[in-house]
Amino acid sequence: MEFQKVDLIEAKRQIDSTLHKLKETINTLEAKEKAERYKSQITLAKRRVKAFEIANYLIESELAKK
Repeated sequence: MEFQKVDLIEAKRQIDSTLHKLKETINTLEAKEKAERYKSQITLAKRRVKAFEIANYLIESELAKK
């Protein structure tokens, strides 16, 4: 599948925004008094961060080709 450069740039911008929010969420949950109660939410957020980091890497690789 072929993507336009402008679409890749916008996708990266959206991913960067979501990554920022997810990282803030992780920090907030880990700082709570009983953080162990939020273990599953923290794990899910960390897995999403990793997935978005991979997506960002792939987008950057594709942009470098253009």
